[in-house]
Parts: sequence; C-alpha cells; structure tokens
Amino acid sequence: MPAKSIMIQGTASDVGKSMICTALCRIFSDDGLKVVPFKSQNMALNSFVTEDGGEIGRAQGVQAEAARVVATTDMNPILLKPKQDMVSEVIVHGKHFLNMDAKSYRNQFVQQAMPIVEKSVRTLQNTYDVIVLEGAGSPAEINLKDRDIANMRMAHLADAAVVLVADIDRGGVFASIIGTLALLDDAERARVKGLIINKFRGMRELLDDGIEWVERETGIPVLGVVPYVDVNIEAEDSLALSALRFKKPKPGEFSVDVAMIRLPRISNFTDIDPFFDEPEVGVRLIGNVAELGTPDLLILPGTKSTMDDLAWLKAQGFAQAISNLRARGTKIIGICGGFQMLGEVLLDPDAVEGNGDSAQGLGLLPMETVFVGDKKTVQMSGTRGNDTLTGYEIHLGRTQILRDEVSPFLQLVDGRVDGAVSADEQVIGTYFHGLFHNRNFTRQLVNSIRISKGLATLPTDVKSDAERREDAYNMLASHVRANLNMEKIYEMLKIEVHG
Repeated sequence: MPAKSIMIQGTASDVGKSMICTALCRIFSDDGLKVVPFKSQNMALNSFVTEDGGEIGRAQGVQAEAARVVATTDMNPILLKPKQDMVSEVIVHGKHFLNMDAKSYRNQFVQQAMPIVEKSVRTLQNTYDVIVLEGAGSPAEINLKDRDIANMRMAHLADAAVVLVADIDRGGVFASIIGTLALLDDAERARVKGLIINKFRGMRELLDDGIEWVERETGIPVLGVVPYVDVNIEAEDSLALSALRFKKPKPGEFSVDVAMIRLPRISNFTDIDPFFDEPEVGVRLIGNVAELGTPDLLILPGTKSTMDDLAWLKAQGFAQAISNLRARGTKIIGICGGFQMLGEVLLDPDAVEGNGDSAQGLGLLPMETVFVGDKKTVQMSGTRGNDTLTGYEIHLGRTQILRDEVSPFLQLVDGRVDGAVSADEQVIGTYFHGLFHNRNFTRQLVNSIRISKGLATLPTDVKSDAERREDAYNMLASHVRANLNMEKIYEMLKIEVHG
C-alpha cells in the first residue's frame, strides 16, 4: 500500500514549516511508523551531504535524522543554492546541474523537473508508511502558481492531506489564513484539512474567539496552537541568520568574544551554532569593519561565491583589519570559502566562479586555490592529534600549499590531508564544514583562548553533538505533540496507531 502523505504548507516563509515537519517526523517514528521527509524543491543557503555524497537541503537532512532514517537525495531531488543576484546553482539529485537565473529556471526548467520529482515521490511511497512533505513559501503566490512545484502540485501528486501553518508572532494570523485560503482554487482548498497557529506567546484563552470564528468561516479545524519554543535545531536559510542578530552580545558581556563576518553570499552558516552553547562565549555577526573590534576568535565562513565575497571584503576594508587582528593575536579560522580567502592567490581559469579573473587573497596562509567545475561533496572524518573529527566538504576549489611553513590541519581517513595551520597555530584554514559541531574540539578551542586571557578553563566532559540533537528532536516532538491534536491528524491520514 502506498505511503500516507501529510503536507505542511505555510501562509508565508519562516512560519515554522520545517520545525513542524521535523517534529512530526519524530512523533510518527516514536509511534512505530516508518516515516520519511520530502521537499520537491528547496532553496537554501545551508545544505546537507548524504552518505553517498549528494547535496540536499539541510532541513531534509535534519528531518531524516529526526525520522531515524538515512537521508537520500529522493528526499529533496532539487536544491537551489543562491549564488549571485537572481542566479542560483541548480542541484539535481545531489549533484551540480547548472547555474540559472530565476526567469530561465521558471520558464525552462520547472516542467523538466516534474518527472524527476514524481519519480522520487513514487520511490518514497513504495518504501515508507508516511511521507511528511514540506511546502515552500506560500501556496498562494498567484504570480508563481502556474510554475510552483513545491506546494499544491506536490499535494495533488502525493495525494496529501494539507495542514496550513500560520505564524502569530508576526501578527495578522487570521487574515493570513483567510487570505491564503481565498487565493486557492476549489481543488486546492479541498486538500487543506487542518490549520496550525504557530509561535504563540501569551494567554491561550485569548485566542478562543478567533479560533471559533476561523473554524466557522472556513470549515477547517484548528489542529493546535503551538507556543513559541527556542529549540537547538539547525536552520537552513538567511531568515534564520537574521534572527541570530537578536543574540548579539553587549561589549564586555562575555569572557570570550567570537566574531563571524557576515559575507553577502554566506553559506552553511550553521557552522557557528555550537558557540551559542558555550558558557561565557559571546557570538557576533559582523557586517562592517566598524563593528569588528578585537575579537578573540574571528571566523571567515563559507560562501557561494568566494571571488565576489573576497572583493567585497577588500572593498569594505576588512583585508587590512584582518591583518591587524592577526598582528594583535586574534585567532583566525577560515572554513571552505573563508579558507580559500586566507591564501595568497585564487585562480578561476575556467570561469567557474565568474568571468575567469584571478585575485590576491588575504595572504595569511601560503597557498593557492584553483576553481574547477567538479564540485566535491562528501562526508569526511579525520584526526588531529588524538581527536577524531567528523564533518563534510562542499566546494569547487582545489587548494595547494605553496611552502612548508604551515602544517596540515587534519589527516583524513581516506589518506588525504586537509587545510593548513600557521606555525604559531593562530591561523587555521579548512574545508571541513561542521568542525565546531565536534564539541570536544570546540571546548578545547575555547579553553585555549581562556588560558591565553588568564581565565580558568571550562570542564571538558561535554555532551556530544549527536546527543544534543537527539535531545532537541525529543523536546520538539514532545512540545508539538502536547499542543497538536494528533488524534485528528491520524484520523486525517486514516492511520490507526495502537499503544
């Protein structure tokens, strides 16, 4: 029997669709069902690398883990990664397909994508009990609906019961629900079987009159009001990055000051997430030199366009500022594109990154990067001293060390070496995404900074990242289950759950 399907759509972007899907994946798994996440087309700055080296949206990787299944590219067959203004990299079944502007994608590729997407849906339907589909943005974008393959077209394809999520935290929740439903056609509206009011803060009783009205007006039940919760689960898009600004510390508030430059084309910014969990560590996102100050640790993150963001760094005055920080003793770590920028020269002979120009790097590590069209996407692990670290690579460049004044950062299990470390260990460059999610490494790094400042070290018995993620999935599932009518959801899906 084909899998039952539930689809979580939203009245807008960032209403909490991904979190609700993640919670449902864990709830269904806890209830003994074989469940799988699915998103036909995802636009995301942060991605996840599958075991076989495919690149999918980070949300689907997270949801697969919550569902206790191995992530595959069938869970997100098409991934769009913004590269330049109005241009995205199109990734099909985990591999680079082409770079395309928005108009060409919409007019030329969308119809071509449907057989790809349908094949993935059928594969999942024949393998699992339940598919949790995630929509994108809103299903009611009337200027885009004829080419929208991420919302109602997927609901029809998978014969999914649609649950519409609205964010009350941004205001206008009832108007957003009514407006969305009004812009759906009759067949689309008939698929909407339930409503969720998400990110609620305040007294639940004050919503009762509004809920009764919207149920009476639409004939669709409100399945739950989910209170706002701050759960430690990785995000995938720039809206979540913007929210991190609210965690910006005040000067001198924390013992250790960590700063990350907010590059215009930043990607995989979840690399920095573990520092938010470190005691007495403040994390700042820096958009201009005036904000930089003198951090203890400066992170140059990944980017979808190293050459463009390197040019931006120089134009903003960051190149000299970073050199000054190096002289003053700030530890500097570059990851992926940030690693490439730390070198002496970057070459783009095949115009992979742009128009084929070369550029001088920041000159903090003796290395040269050549951009090639063969994108490397792979899970990886390696050793540094007695520590084994796990992470993943996603990059186009190939980097060569020019002089032996630096040492490799990691010895990889496949025999390669990764990255470079200056002789004084003050500058580190690596292709290793997920580095700081190795919590023992991060605690040791923080402690080394604390020692240099004459501070007592923190305990080294830290909970692993895998344990933290499990705690987060369980907490989120418990929170959502307590505030959703799961009995009604199972009734919608025609699934009987015992026990």
